[in-house]
Amino acid sequence: MPGLRAAQSQAALENNVFKNKSIVFLFLQGGPPQIETFDPKIDVASDNRSCTGEIRTKLPGVWFGGTLPKLAQRADRLAVVRSFATNDGSHNPMPILTGKHPSGAAMSALCARATGPFHPQSGLPMNTVIVPEAVEPDLKLGTPTPTFGLPRIETSVATSGSLGNAYKGFIRNGKPEQLGNFDLNLSRDRFMDRYQLLGELDDLKRGLDRSGEVNGMSQIERQTYDLLLRGVADAFDLSKEDPKTIAKYDTSHLFNMSDYHNGGKYFLFNGKKKLVDQERWTNLLGKEMLLARRLCEAGCGFVTVVDSSWDFHGNGANNPGTLVGMNTLGAQMDHAVSAFLDDVEQRGLSDQILLVVTGEMGRSPIKKNKDAGTDHHGDLTPLLLAGGGLNMGQAIGKSDRTGSRPASDPYGPENLLATIMHTMFDADKLRVSPELLPPEISKLILDGQPIKELF
Repeated sequence: MPGLRAAQSQAALENNVFKNKSIVFLFLQGGPPQIETFDPKIDVASDNRSCTGEIRTKLPGVWFGGTLPKLAQRADRLAVVRSFATNDGSHNPMPILTGKHPSGAAMSALCARATGPFHPQSGLPMNTVIVPEAVEPDLKLGTPTPTFGLPRIETSVATSGSLGNAYKGFIRNGKPEQLGNFDLNLSRDRFMDRYQLLGELDDLKRGLDRSGEVNGMSQIERQTYDLLLRGVADAFDLSKEDPKTIAKYDTSHLFNMSDYHNGGKYFLFNGKKKLVDQERWTNLLGKEMLLARRLCEAGCGFVTVVDSSWDFHGNGANNPGTLVGMNTLGAQMDHAVSAFLDDVEQRGLSDQILLVVTGEMGRSPIKKNKDAGTDHHGDLTPLLLAGGGLNMGQAIGKSDRTGSRPASDPYGPENLLATIMHTMFDADKLRVSPELLPPEISKLILDGQPIKELF
């Protein structure tokens, strides 16, 4: 641990290139619909309109889908990008997660490469992934199609590509032994005896040296010692939170998740329960967002929250349609994100945390059946951002009349990656001293083109 921390002290944290800001990336895995989220169309045919209706926001002329009333009331604290597209409609999460970076590393891993894998004070992993099991360890979810299974989440969302395993995302999967690995297992008395002996040896070394210089490792070793005695498990423990705050975030009352497991009690296909991709539907997103806030407060640089699966085909085989999906997952996202926005504002953290909400693609704007089923659509993807000290209260760009593709200058994953990197790191300092960060990270920040309206 002292070796890791010594190496980290040379990174962005010491050189003040890192702005001490955090990213919360809410990944709506499956493809959230642009029409029913942040870009409904009004003067179009009925099968092109939002199947959940439309609602006015606090921004003049800007409407959201009907299941997002709380976000509509907070639109002055948001920015939605209506000309954003991943240009991949195949449930491939890698373009959006990596920003199409040639390393194949997730954005979170790229950020950890710049900051170091652990926070020097709290010891938290700087790249952490939250799934429902993180807030309900005893949760036993079924098996969806491999596209939405936990193994694929682990290999894609947490990937570090060619950067190396040191920067992979730490996935809090609910297993108790996970957090135990961060805590001190040796008895405190024995550990303190060993540390004191180490200190005496260091004193002897300095006395013999008589150079008057303090060993540069001493402070690092002391921080490591403090970290081991304190542990990091508290940051992951929601029981440490004020019950009133937990209640504000809680989304468990919005729907009974067991209704949607094992095929769901409302849906049959040829007499059989099929809708297997509901197996990872939970009503725990509120608590997941609360955990994300706790981790950011403790110093985590990048928290990815995975909410699965937003795949609203309405085909009677694997997935329900948009109407059911938005009335459950959509309404839950509205509540959870709104609670998060209010909480970070009350804590004075809005400028310190950038929230990003998106998916790997959007959905076809034309509904195909009575349950408003929609198909994969890579030409337009919903994107919402909030906080981070960026320019909020705006709808950026526009889509065409039917919500099929951008009708203004398009933005893509590479622009989102650049936006995140410019939010977290000081590009002006890097222009003067690019050697302050690893060369591939400096190049990414200096050459990247962020979403300009946000700056």
